[in-house]
Amino acid sequence: MDKPRVYVDLNEMVTDDIVLLSKDDTKADSMGNSITFYEGMPVSLYSDDESDSGETDNLIFEGTAIKYDLRTYPRWEDVKWCARFDRDSLLHGSDIRQKMF
Repeated sequence: MDKPRVYVDLNEMVTDDIVLLSKDDTKADSMGNSITFYEGMPVSLYSDDESDSGETDNLIFEGTAIKYDLRTYPRWEDVKWCARFDRDSLLHGSDIRQKMF
C-alpha cells in the first residue's frame, strides 16, 4: 500500500458516496496505528479487491470522516462514523504502483 489506510467494506454503502467507517471513535489503520476520528477529518481508505487473475489488488481512495444518522437503518444503528468519498477517485493499488515507476 502506498501509505497507511483505514479499511472499509464497499458492500456497506449507505449512499452512492457514503460508506460505513466505524462503530467507535477509533480504528486501526493498515499499519496498526490507532486513528481517532473527528468530523471533517481527511481519511485515506482501502477496500479489498482482486485482479482478474485472482491476486490481491485493493481499491484505494480518499474520503472525509462524517457522522451520519443511521438510526433508521436497522442493521447499522450502532455505527458512529461514515466516510464520504468521490467514487471517481477509486483506484486499484496496482494503478498507483504503475504511476510510481
